[in-house]
Amino acid sequence: MSAEPDIFQPDLLAGRTVFITGGGSGIGRGVCDLLGSLGASIFIASRDDEKLAAAVDELMEAGAAADKTTADVRDYDQVSAAVAACVDRFGGLDILINNAAGNFNCPTAELSPNGWKTVIDIDLNGTFYCCKAAYPHLQKSDAARIVSITTTLGRVGWPGAAHAGAAKAGIQSLTNALAVEWAPDGILVNSVSPGPIAGTVGVDKLYVETGQEDVMTSRVALKRFGAVTDIAHAVAYLCSPAGGYVTGAELVVDGGRQWTFAAAQ
Repeated sequence: MSAEPDIFQPDLLAGRTVFITGGGSGIGRGVCDLLGSLGASIFIASRDDEKLAAAVDELMEAGAAADKTTADVRDYDQVSAAVAACVDRFGGLDILINNAAGNFNCPTAELSPNGWKTVIDIDLNGTFYCCKAAYPHLQKSDAARIVSITTTLGRVGWPGAAHAGAAKAGIQSLTNALAVEWAPDGILVNSVSPGPIAGTVGVDKLYVETGQEDVMTSRVALKRFGAVTDIAHAVAYLCSPAGGYVTGAELVVDGGRQWTFAAAQ
């Protein structure tokens, strides 16, 4: 874990507490590593206790204050309890990162109602539950931030993953609404839309394991997958004082895929 001082001040987020869902691996883990290296206290909530324990141990070994709890974002009571545990552990909450997500390839005509509901519950409902549970605590922060991980495919449609695309579109709409509703409370609400990011479960499952890696990189203007650190840097910017006048925004970090994807199909 590196603070990358050539990009950010090492103490940029000192004194801030981050609550993040699904932070045990992939993009979420990269966000934890970077924000922790910048001085933030990190509290991770996820269903996988083994990954959580490893992440917390490694964060603490690197010098970050970190803790965790198991929680299923589809259950509001579990989410509320997890947020309360974070506040009890670190004394407050400044930054909420909605990162938990679920997805699988499936033609919409073959998608079961349960498959649809599962992804909507994790992605969209889970994001709402976290925002609702975090709100009274974020109100007390003088630098409150919410950042949700979405995708540009929520705007244009996602053939073969309509459930995930619809959920992400809902998250962006929720982001825009909360940016206005919660602005008087000083809470900035934004999203980050990654392109295909190497080493993540999504890219491995959807593209690498299906032999579609070259097809997907051909649809990216930069002709390559992004890195987890690319997304972590975007999140750090939005959480920093540099992002103090940014709310209701979708920060796209996709190597230009949004402008080439449709034409390349």
